[in-house]
Amino acid sequence: MPVVVVESPAKAKTINKYLGKNFTVLASYGHVRDLPAKNGSVDTDADFEMTWEIGADSRKHVKAIADALKTDDTLILATDPDREGEAISWHLQEALTKRKAIKKSTAVSRVTFNAITQKAVTEAMKNPRQVDAPLVEAYLARRALDYLVGFNLSPVLWRKLPGARSAGRVQSVCLRLIVERETEIEAFNPQEYWTVKALLETPRGQAFEARLTQLSGKKLDKFDLHDKIGAEMAVAAVSSRGLHVDTVEAKPASRNPSAPFMTSTLQQEASRKFGFGARQTMNSAQRLYEAGLITYMRTDGIDMAPEAVTQTREAIADRYGDKYVPKSPRIYKNKAKNAQEAHECIRPTDMFAAPDKVNLSDKDQARLYDLIWKRTIAAQMEGARMERTTVDITSDDREVVLRATGQVVVFDGFMAVYTEGRDDVDEDDEGRLPQITQGDALKRIAGGLTDQATDKTALMGDNDSVMGLQHHTNPPPRYTEATLVKRMEELGIGRPSTYASVLSTIVEREYVKKEQNRLIPEDKGRIVTIFLMNFFRKYVGYEFTADLEAELDEVSAGERDYKEVLGRFWRDFSAAIGETSELRISEVLDKLDDALAPQLYPARDDGSDPRVCPKCGEGSLHLKTSRSGGFVGCSNYPECRFTRPISGEGAESYEKVLGQDNGDDISLRSGRFGPYVQRGEVTEENKKPKRASLPKGWAPESIDLEKALTLLNLPREIGMHPDGGAISSNLGRFGPYVMHQLPDEEKPIYANLTNPDEVFEIGMNHAMELITHKRENPGRGRAAAKALKELGDHPDGGAIKIMDGKYGPYVKWEKVNVTLPKEIKPDDITVEQALELIATKKPAKKKPAAKKKPAAKKAAAKKPAAKKKPAAKKPAAKKDD
Repeated sequence: MPVVVVESPAKAKTINKYLGKNFTVLASYGHVRDLPAKNGSVDTDADFEMTWEIGADSRKHVKAIADALKTDDTLILATDPDREGEAISWHLQEALTKRKAIKKSTAVSRVTFNAITQKAVTEAMKNPRQVDAPLVEAYLARRALDYLVGFNLSPVLWRKLPGARSAGRVQSVCLRLIVERETEIEAFNPQEYWTVKALLETPRGQAFEARLTQLSGKKLDKFDLHDKIGAEMAVAAVSSRGLHVDTVEAKPASRNPSAPFMTSTLQQEASRKFGFGARQTMNSAQRLYEAGLITYMRTDGIDMAPEAVTQTREAIADRYGDKYVPKSPRIYKNKAKNAQEAHECIRPTDMFAAPDKVNLSDKDQARLYDLIWKRTIAAQMEGARMERTTVDITSDDREVVLRATGQVVVFDGFMAVYTEGRDDVDEDDEGRLPQITQGDALKRIAGGLTDQATDKTALMGDNDSVMGLQHHTNPPPRYTEATLVKRMEELGIGRPSTYASVLSTIVEREYVKKEQNRLIPEDKGRIVTIFLMNFFRKYVGYEFTADLEAELDEVSAGERDYKEVLGRFWRDFSAAIGETSELRISEVLDKLDDALAPQLYPARDDGSDPRVCPKCGEGSLHLKTSRSGGFVGCSNYPECRFTRPISGEGAESYEKVLGQDNGDDISLRSGRFGPYVQRGEVTEENKKPKRASLPKGWAPESIDLEKALTLLNLPREIGMHPDGGAISSNLGRFGPYVMHQLPDEEKPIYANLTNPDEVFEIGMNHAMELITHKRENPGRGRAAAKALKELGDHPDGGAIKIMDGKYGPYVKWEKVNVTLPKEIKPDDITVEQALELIATKKPAKKKPAAKKKPAAKKAAAKKPAAKKKPAAKKPAAKKDD
């Protein structure tokens, strides 16, 4: 039987159904080879020769494919239809050839399909080809570039910036975007401006709002009313005059649907509508693709196959009626930089399979499929038609002009199915206006605007029918994953298959943190970015990175030699590495200190030198680094221990005095392991002042003197045990607990608490109950793990369960335990997902021990025994993980 190889077991299972018993379908479980994580894997002196190594987990999968080829001489490589898929096929062919599993007689072919449906798979089998060499070369170039940057730039970071973990080719540029946005926000100076509006009533008794647009014959620009005085005069002008409708203008307007999804727009919309991260979106999309429900999900194309367009139009007519089908199909052109137009969009494989007809138990997959189906349907629907009305209202003396706008949807078109989300909602979305006629005299409605006013931001006039509202310009918003992917796409940085991994990498390296779905740079990330901008500016440049991506696309098109691209890059990059390696850490910090000076040392209100230490008044402030990142410290260390974050004096300080207790300063600080409170200072007599870390869930900004003293006074005595000894509560390395020790016990008894707040609230009865239970159950530090869900039996026997563990839910099968990825919820995991996770950790079967050779027979003739040399000790063999 021909051997067909795909990436995942779920995909193999589905394709096996389509091909039948005459084929053997096996999974490679992703990439089978990679560059070893050590120097020399890409030999720059040998024309960029690359050394590949089969991963420990992949050996058994390669062996399974090799074993299958023993009984059949046909290999069909059916991995994904993109650059990575082509690379996996190439790696498999190379690895199997080295194992001699592929012989001269073996027929090797490559097939691709954009959807896992019976029609697409069987059609692909009729059109085999060879592995695409240019696509593979583009992959080799990317992998070599990423390796050369990582293994040459990262050691420079380790030596020059303590605490910096590593740097990547695309990740560093992505980090730069986030850091520069944060710098814009910090440097932003809000500008005040005012608007004036009135609540008016038509002769028919219908109310509407209008805003002031002209005053004393002058059109008002945004900042013309820049203070309260100007706003008061404008409010008085509107309040003191009679108003009538001058003109009513109604214009038709239309709105067309958005293009079908590609990878980046799917990630953006899933983030807007569901709060999904990029990785969560791609994992769910992968499952939908493997189930045959959608087309391939890593694409930057928005084109649809002609047969898909036809079926979509038929589905629209069937479900919504002919009036929702445009006369001709819609054709979309990709505006993204470096887009590959040959790739199809992400769409359902069957447009008649509406979300209400597809039974998906996984909630994330169900929501994502619903989104993809609606977007695809909407993309081929008739546009929406609206009527936009503009009403100008003037005073009798023409000194005041107000305007009201609104719109009416005449025909909803695609909006009956789907409307694209927005990252930034307008302040005033247009609403519907009542019937208004030219020449109508208008009345002001008293008191109608009071519910919109606040003491600080509004002023009222004429019985509260006219209001002046204060505004301030806003800084640019922090990036979300959606807006960052959009920006990277606009700049031509990265590719659809890389966005999710790039974003997760910079968070895992602690260069960036996510708060309320916004990306905020950590101090460590700022320092790394400033370092790269000063010493490797070219390589974190937006144009340079985009141009390099364009060159790699030319390689994949067969228009450029990949080794020429590598050679030109390495020549300049290695020189930059050599120059920076010679610098001392102090030189690097001095240069970074100068570069960050405007941000680190802004002018002080009192005009004093911003570099003078505000604590001791003698030392000077300078940029320093530690394992936890960069910070500003005093030159008089250790006599003066003043520090603050690199985000400047406007940020909350690393050292904030909360108050005094018994003559000691009680301060809030931030250290290597997070924020903590401290009593007093480090002195010769008191080298280790009392400290207490903030419990999980306690925000630094919520800490006051009372809370700090509560922490510093731990452990808390709850009461005396009837048999002697005090029961106390405390916060420890592994969380909150209660403790007790009887007079005759060698060691105290500890019982865990579930919530840090219980340390301060738990009463005697509950504490006694916990201590008694723990004393009666010695040796049971934790209750037995509880099964959250049972999935059924493994194909090799044994139950598969989802367990609740100390570090979160995990998959358990026999002795294999695999932590559940954060994006997969215990209730939503499928058997296929569990099997895939187990396969990554499933231990290889032990080989039977080799039989010992029989001892050699003694020679008949007796000769004096020669002195044996002591045997050289062999290094102990490493056990497989």
